[in-house]
Amino acid sequence: MCDINKTKFFYFLMCLAGFLIILLPVGIANLIFGYVLADSPCTSCWGQRESMVFIGVAALFIVRYGVKGKFLAFLLIATAFGLWQSFNHIAGHAHRDLDQGFGLPIFGLHTYFWAEVVFWAVVLLLGVIFAFAPKFGSFEKEMEGSSFRQLTKFNLIAMSITALIIASNVFQAFVSTGIPPYSGQGDPVRFSLNPKYIIWDDSGWNKRWNGISFLGKRDVKEPDFAFAPASDKLGIKFDNNISNSPFTHIDENLKIINEMKIDIAKPLNTLDYINGEYVASSKYDVYFLDDSFKIKEDFILDPYFSATINPIVGIIPYLDDKYILMGSNKTFLRFGKNPNADDALQYADFMKGSDKFEGQGKDLGRGRIDTIRAKFNHIASTATDNDFMYVATTPNNKDMKTFVISKISLADRVLSAEFTPKAKLKENKTLGDLYITSMTYKDGKLYALSKNHNVIAVIDLDKEEIVKTISFPENITNARSLFFKNGKINILSYQDNANILYTLD
Repeated sequence: MCDINKTKFFYFLMCLAGFLIILLPVGIANLIFGYVLADSPCTSCWGQRESMVFIGVAALFIVRYGVKGKFLAFLLIATAFGLWQSFNHIAGHAHRDLDQGFGLPIFGLHTYFWAEVVFWAVVLLLGVIFAFAPKFGSFEKEMEGSSFRQLTKFNLIAMSITALIIASNVFQAFVSTGIPPYSGQGDPVRFSLNPKYIIWDDSGWNKRWNGISFLGKRDVKEPDFAFAPASDKLGIKFDNNISNSPFTHIDENLKIINEMKIDIAKPLNTLDYINGEYVASSKYDVYFLDDSFKIKEDFILDPYFSATINPIVGIIPYLDDKYILMGSNKTFLRFGKNPNADDALQYADFMKGSDKFEGQGKDLGRGRIDTIRAKFNHIASTATDNDFMYVATTPNNKDMKTFVISKISLADRVLSAEFTPKAKLKENKTLGDLYITSMTYKDGKLYALSKNHNVIAVIDLDKEEIVKTISFPENITNARSLFFKNGKINILSYQDNANILYTLD
């Protein structure tokens, strides 16, 4: 008798849970927000509301037909899908400033946030309900051999109200969204029964099946590296023809006066001349070289400790005797040399070299650059004027037009400004045609090296304008780094399976 009572109580809780998820979030959203406040759900909101309906109905099916694996499975799958839907919806707005958002706020939080709360509440309630569950044999016994359960008065009332709320949602969806192929609006207008203001929209299908990915707009492929060419993945066809550059004219043409092979086995992605020595990198390897390019010291970065650092795209001087190593994902490490480094303490940052380099300590450590206009672009370069560091976006498989320079204070490593330089461009061309693999600072200007079209854009930082364009020879086919030494421009290129340094004038 005790188990039968536990079984009936279990079904009461299941009915209550299924009823409440329909009555409260779905019912309030439909009846009060929809008809009273004229709120019309966007496509994502409708999807989350549908998942809540599926969860509630699955719970009521359990109440009517008993505990069956297929109902529980459907309930869990609908909850998991709802969690993904709400997370995906929140992600598009989570970065916004205070009080910015989409749709009606409830207690200061917008409706798409509360959907996440509802789905997690379902997971929690399922745990609570099954905590009160009897032995599984009691479920069969309570059914008394029938294919369905006898419903209580509360069950009938809950199911009737649920049916009415679902029917009302169907009506609202028909009015505001329409029937297939119409799929709803990303930015819905106020709900209205006046045909003049009703919009049935099918534009979402135009891009719905174009490159399906759970990452959405974050499905950006890795940038092009010396050690990992990415032309095909990015959908970019690199060429070395200066006449194909986006600029209306070229001001200067460089000529090669010397070239030499650097005898390092790995493809170098960066090379610079800092504090009287060469500093180079390949993926996670960093080398300090003498004037004959012999390795003096080196380390291998552990990219996954604390803040993940994607492959290294630049190393710049920092403070008096330290450096900043920058990854393509705008995550960095402030590090320094110390021949007496505490190997145990520095083990966290270095897979090799923790006895000679420091990443832990005063003015050291990892961090991330939070950008705004460059949020969905990688970088392949960094430079500094000793007060700020600068990074430039690269085009990718999702965006081949954006070009943004981000300016970050070295004092606190926080974004100070972002701009797209003014430039004289050919018709229908953008600075996104460039592929900046290196930048260096000289006399108030950034020299931005593009491996695409073999051009250097000279950017006046005060004017935020490209004031000069310089070409370099086509036989430099994979330009990776640019730096000045002894008044000459030096360009590193990885080509023909060799690291070649060109000096130009």
